[in-house]
Amino acid sequence: MSNNNIAESSNTQNPILKLLDCSLRVSVIPLSVATIWLTVTNKQDNSIYGDVKVNNLLGLKYMVCTSAICAAYALFAAIASWIRYFVTKAWLFFVSDQIVAYLMVTSGAAVMEILYLAYNGDQKVTWSEACDSYGKFCNKMKVALILHALAVCCFMVLALISAYRVFSKFDPPFFSKQDNEERT
Repeated sequence: MSNNNIAESSNTQNPILKLLDCSLRVSVIPLSVATIWLTVTNKQDNSIYGDVKVNNLLGLKYMVCTSAICAAYALFAAIASWIRYFVTKAWLFFVSDQIVAYLMVTSGAAVMEILYLAYNGDQKVTWSEACDSYGKFCNKMKVALILHALAVCCFMVLALISAYRVFSKFDPPFFSKQDNEERT
């Protein structure tokens, strides 16, 4: 067996890495579903200002859609990680994990901005704090954002694992003595 085949075999078949990968993917599913449920069911009515719900804020819709994509992809990837055909396609997981992680970061940032404005307002444009009037709504959104952040952390680790699987198949670049002398 050549060195590349040994490296490929050990990277794709490492049982601890495979277990961690699968566990993180499975953990993301309930975190994402809980984020969706908290966000979609969250609404509060105020007799003075009216009601606020997920349909009123585009950033919340974006987080719900991203969480749904994340949960579906995590389920597919957890199952696919045990199918030999997909295990050999490390690039597929690498690119997909990166895309999902970035989508999750952007949707989390959008909701974070909404919560910041809801708690602090914006005096320059005369927006007042909304959480004084919609405290229950804001508290539920904080919990949803925390769950979303935990799912993001899982996907950050998954992105590192998939990057390791892809790039550890290659030998490090070879430097000649002349190159080493020039670098020092």
